[in-house]
Amino acid sequence: MEEILIECSPGVSGDMLLGAFHDLGVPKSIIEKTLEAFGLDNLYDLHFRESKSCSIRGIKVQIDKIDQSTQRDWSSIKDLILKARLEKKLKTRIYEVFESLALAEGKVHGIDPEEVHFHEIGAIDSMVDIIGVCASIDYLKPKKVFCNAPTLGRGFVQTDHGKLQIPSPAVIELLKKNNIKVISSIDLIEGELSTPTGIALLSNLVEIFQIPNKYSINSYGVGIGNLELPFPNLVRVININSSNENLIEKKISPRYEEIAIQEALIDDQTSEEIANFLEIFRKKGAYDVSCQTINMKKNRTGFSIQVILPIEKQKYFRELWFRYSNTIGLRERKQFRWVLLRRRGECFTAFGDIRFKQIMKPDGTISMKPENDEILRLQIENNKTAQEITKIIKESCREFKAIEDWK
Repeated sequence: MEEILIECSPGVSGDMLLGAFHDLGVPKSIIEKTLEAFGLDNLYDLHFRESKSCSIRGIKVQIDKIDQSTQRDWSSIKDLILKARLEKKLKTRIYEVFESLALAEGKVHGIDPEEVHFHEIGAIDSMVDIIGVCASIDYLKPKKVFCNAPTLGRGFVQTDHGKLQIPSPAVIELLKKNNIKVISSIDLIEGELSTPTGIALLSNLVEIFQIPNKYSINSYGVGIGNLELPFPNLVRVININSSNENLIEKKISPRYEEIAIQEALIDDQTSEEIANFLEIFRKKGAYDVSCQTINMKKNRTGFSIQVILPIEKQKYFRELWFRYSNTIGLRERKQFRWVLLRRRGECFTAFGDIRFKQIMKPDGTISMKPENDEILRLQIENNKTAQEITKIIKESCREFKAIEDWK
């Protein structure tokens, strides 16, 4: 599986996503096996039906509820997740989707998230949607997930909280918190085009909310919604190969990519504040951060800061500059770079499993070295020099086990 592009046409819901993923090729057994790990298998009957919307075919999800309970609180759902026998990555993904909903509901109702009682979201059909979509992503293992901006709709929707205006308060909170842009061009359409479950799934699964400039299509799946609209009400999940303008071409080293560089000169903050600021950049995904002490106007000591970052995060990092530093302006430019492919993994050594990094040279040969944090940890634990630790690792190192693909 290469990359996934989710097309919200026009909006998104959990059942539409689930139908699209099944149509793309995710077996029903994969979804049901995950639900069994939660002990939910006797509470529903799941069916995938061929359907059409404005003459366009797709898959509509039908869930016959044996369990008629419509209320589960965040605490009880959390307990189900923590007890489920699943791989850590999948369990974490499911947890984060439900947690984002609990935080959003808690915020809009002014209560502690732990006290949130899910109504529609806690019903068995919504739980099947969320767990099923997360299981689908885990099964497909895409390198990256793209999505276009969804549309929200207008009017009112009937809920257990009463009649709520569209978009619902939970949807607005999820969009705000995750800085997701929406399209308003067809918001005159009556109906809830994007549900809280759908937006929560997007906010946790999608890495880039824009369509790649260039891509080829390998396969696709279509999920049909329940609303009758004057245009097709569907979600498409597309398996794509994007060009190297967007992502890395598989196993071509070095790879060529576009990056952004932002920089500024600051002379009115302390060294401690600057150090914290640089650490924020690193934690938020900067490729590299550098800082030099310089002499500025009126002979004041200042700092020249440069940040190299992913091209799609330019706007986000601009906001970080103005939020966390005193600068009143910054320089920004786009550049290109060549970088060797690398991947992280582990090797078993005399010290146990050690984290390593592999580098692919242009001729295809591979070199590797232990992560520096591991060397430092082992120095402290064993009271040895870095040279001694490195020598022991080199002599006892076994086969490299990758924990990620080349990137």
